[in-house]
Amino acid sequence: MNAQSDSIDVAIIGSGFAGLCMAIKLKEAGFTDFFIAEQADTLGGTWRDNHYPGCACDVQSHVYSFSFAPNPDWTRQFAPQAEIRAYLEQCATRFGLAPYLRFGMGLKRAVFDDQQKRWQLSFSDGRQVSARVLVSGMGGLSRPALPDIPGLDSFKGKRFHSQQWDHDYSLKGKRVAVIGTGASAIQFVPQIAPQVAHLDLFQRTPPWIMPKPDRAVSPFERWLFKHLPFTQRLVRGAFYWALEGRVVGFALHPRLMKMVQKIALRHLHKQVARPSLRKTLTPDYTIGCKRVLISNDYYPALSRSNVEVVTDNVLRIEADGVITADGIKHPADCLIFGTGFQATDPLPRDCIIGRGGVDLMDAWQDGAHAYKGTNVPGYPNLFLIVGPNTGLGHNSMILMIEAQVTYILDALQHMQRHRIATVDVKPSVESAYNQQLQDKLKRTIWNTGGCQSWYLDPRTGKNTTLWPGSTWRFKQVTRQFALKDYVADLQPVNAPSRPVPAPHSTAEGSLS
Repeated sequence: MNAQSDSIDVAIIGSGFAGLCMAIKLKEAGFTDFFIAEQADTLGGTWRDNHYPGCACDVQSHVYSFSFAPNPDWTRQFAPQAEIRAYLEQCATRFGLAPYLRFGMGLKRAVFDDQQKRWQLSFSDGRQVSARVLVSGMGGLSRPALPDIPGLDSFKGKRFHSQQWDHDYSLKGKRVAVIGTGASAIQFVPQIAPQVAHLDLFQRTPPWIMPKPDRAVSPFERWLFKHLPFTQRLVRGAFYWALEGRVVGFALHPRLMKMVQKIALRHLHKQVARPSLRKTLTPDYTIGCKRVLISNDYYPALSRSNVEVVTDNVLRIEADGVITADGIKHPADCLIFGTGFQATDPLPRDCIIGRGGVDLMDAWQDGAHAYKGTNVPGYPNLFLIVGPNTGLGHNSMILMIEAQVTYILDALQHMQRHRIATVDVKPSVESAYNQQLQDKLKRTIWNTGGCQSWYLDPRTGKNTTLWPGSTWRFKQVTRQFALKDYVADLQPVNAPSRPVPAPHSTAEGSLS
């Protein structure tokens, strides 16, 4: 698409792992009429936006990368944020994506035009673009969740969410209040605790924490991975199967998590000497119900003399501190929110409008849902990557992204081969798929572990976030696009079509 063009075949939204993977595979398949719209001025998605101190992946580096683009240069078993972002930039260069990237183009609104059979897109830079296909790579962990606490706007000090970390603000000698104890907080709290005068950590529910088997990757190992690539494939395979084995406890036999819980308790007892603090940090639900976190320095940070874990509910915020339900005021110069993301409402209202003018948020008023995490009835030619119920509790999300991209590419090739203008998943097919999905989820640790988590939709209690099975099963489910599951709209006879590979047989989308 040139600078003046207002029409595109495929519009990809977002330049994180999902958007880049889609673009790489489109280009490899011979598609050239596409772009990647990115609201920021650089690529990277989650790994650009999250740059707080200590930010790193909690899945081993060798698995948290594209299968088709191994990186022999990871310096640690669990890659730090800067390395992951650099890896994504290297992938964009390696696969020649620069001509397809459009920065400063945040999607404001996408409306499906039934007459034109196209998506009409409005962007933050004022551009209006018509697209035949819309691929969302916006991700589920992209919109920060801020707590609704009375008096928040009256606070006179510095405040920010972990995703919007202000590196120009010095925390040295400051009184800091951290609200939230999720995956981000357990990484940044140990980094800032030695700097601050005092840190109050407001904990609603303690997380289960396992030891983090992290270490540096030696120069010799990196040499091996570079010059003998099969060695890295072996390491990746070993990590993959070790992680994949955890699905048995999470999704198939939740009782097994009691054994894992003993390891986490041993970790807590080993690192926290004070019985009162240990009690405060011991969860009252089964491990795995919420996201299992890994850290070797979080518990020691909370044991410091200048750190206090506060468990009373936050009542309100005042100009210079936090008031808890017991009436105590906790003075603060800075508020930091480690409160996660709007995972169950990943898109803003009035962003994606389908057939009949229906907002996607209204279609999802009883909880987000999609066929294979990818298609929603009434939204033709809209493909979601990392859509509903594609999240994982046990392995790398890159595996799920690659599986979805394979499915979407097969769909687009089917459409070209059979000269189809639009595909819209049949409501009955999508409904049956999700009923089967929810039935499986009812038996998992996420639904039976006795906790409230961001995995569950607060309105319905449904788990709209996670996939209740193995990654290889999801890969099977998304291996081939089955046209029979969709309502297809044929193109006019003179519609253009690109040459694509010969057709192959379709596959059922059953979960069983």
